[in-house]
Amino acid sequence: MPMNPLPGRLMLLWAALALGCASADPFDFFIGCRSDEECGGGAVCFADGCGDPGKNIVVEITADPKRGEYAQDLAVDELRDQQTLELRDPPSLQGQVRVQIMRSTVGYSAPVELVITGESLLIPGRQRHQRSGLVPQNGSYSLPVGTGRYTVTVLAADKTLPPVSNTREIRPGQTQNLDFLLPSATEMQSLTGRVLRQEDTPVDVDLEVQALDEALEPLTQRVPVKRDTGLFTLSLPTAALEREAIHLQVVPTSADALVPLKLFSFNPKQPLVPLLMGDYGEPVRVQGRVLGPDRQPVAKAAVFLSGTVGGGGQYRSERVLTQQDGSFSLLTLPSDTNAGMTLTVTPPPGSDASTTVKSVTVPRASTPLIPDVVCGPRVKVVGSLLRPSGSQPAAGVRIKVWTLEEVAGSLRPIVDFDVERGTDEEGRFELSLDPGRYRLDFARTEDLPSVSRIITIRPPEPGTTPHMPVELPSFTLSKGRRVTGQVILAGTKGAGAPAPNASVRFFRVVDVEGKRTYLELADTLTKTDGSYTTTLPTR
Repeated sequence: MPMNPLPGRLMLLWAALALGCASADPFDFFIGCRSDEECGGGAVCFADGCGDPGKNIVVEITADPKRGEYAQDLAVDELRDQQTLELRDPPSLQGQVRVQIMRSTVGYSAPVELVITGESLLIPGRQRHQRSGLVPQNGSYSLPVGTGRYTVTVLAADKTLPPVSNTREIRPGQTQNLDFLLPSATEMQSLTGRVLRQEDTPVDVDLEVQALDEALEPLTQRVPVKRDTGLFTLSLPTAALEREAIHLQVVPTSADALVPLKLFSFNPKQPLVPLLMGDYGEPVRVQGRVLGPDRQPVAKAAVFLSGTVGGGGQYRSERVLTQQDGSFSLLTLPSDTNAGMTLTVTPPPGSDASTTVKSVTVPRASTPLIPDVVCGPRVKVVGSLLRPSGSQPAAGVRIKVWTLEEVAGSLRPIVDFDVERGTDEEGRFELSLDPGRYRLDFARTEDLPSVSRIITIRPPEPGTTPHMPVELPSFTLSKGRRVTGQVILAGTKGAGAPAPNASVRFFRVVDVEGKRTYLELADTLTKTDGSYTTTLPTR
């Protein structure tokens, strides 16, 4: 199908939105296309410019999510109005977990956990995670998984055995073989040490210790520290003891523990001295208040403290929300005498107040009061949507904001959120955003498909303040076409049977500013006969 792509800089979708002076390059505010009318040859206006609505489509199908089945991805070469989707047999991993015994290996038959992390092969950036416990039978195991590219780590219940990792790509209907070899006892050497608060004083909370290499990759599993004595024993691969240095990381087992995390480095060729957590002080309660740029209280802002504490460890406090009057109160450890802590404040979605960080000193005193934290303004982003006719406003369209990444000179923006109000009767919408890169999803209505746009909000130049709202050019929604079909189990186990209650998601793979990513076009569930109906963009 012939295309009529827009040239040069017009293909920057919703280009990086400058926050500088009014004389900024007008192309900084331009989008790749604003309506299907700007696209030729039957193309549709997508977030990455004009494109064929039937191409670059990937369908993610989870046959029965309630039964714990995992996703399979199917590439659709040419999307049709009637689209049958054939699921292969559930993909799986199988293989052997064996342990070295002298010069031979035997099957390992004790409990293990497989930690699987990675992403889809066909949908760039779509993360997939799985943790599964099992007991190999004479070393053999089999485990259903989703399709994707994974790092798989086996963790034995026996903490003296180190984690062992490998990588695999899993495709629909595929059974991949993946074996793990655990080292023998003769390849391991015990390392015993103590964790103390100060000389001869154990830490009165539950702690764990783990050995890491120079890249902070694990050499061992985490092992517990005896609370009454501070003693611990690690089993290290003998080869690791030839390294110049090994890191030992001490962490509390509970996120609520008022104890820091601390990283120690030691020469394995030398005796291990006690790991001293140092004098990190006693918990103190910090109080303060969060105000917006208008000096009015900000309610429901998330607040926490983090940084270096006495003894050199790192600590992050509990996360609390401000009250209606903007006040907050949290427990923390006092800051190190030579370094302050960082107070991070994230106002709720919809607030005009921006995410703010402030360096504070937390003294070793009861209930210190932090001066009022005054947040700056978020960037106002306004725009409007039109129905496919181009003359009528698209009212009542719900909007979801997805955080993609931070931009240089700013913090990671707030988490994904639904905009409280959709488009008004005139099709207009207004957002308050921190600097960052976002995808805006405009939800589908009864007769129109969902539409996405990607925007980048840049931080203001140092010494300047954000100015007038950023006005996005209006754009027109695409027409929708009804796509129907059936999901069938086409593998040897399904023999063409329908797949009821299956989750079906349609994605379009796009290239945005040189980065491969995805847009979700639609999601639905199959009926008892495996049939589905959804609405997708068309001309």
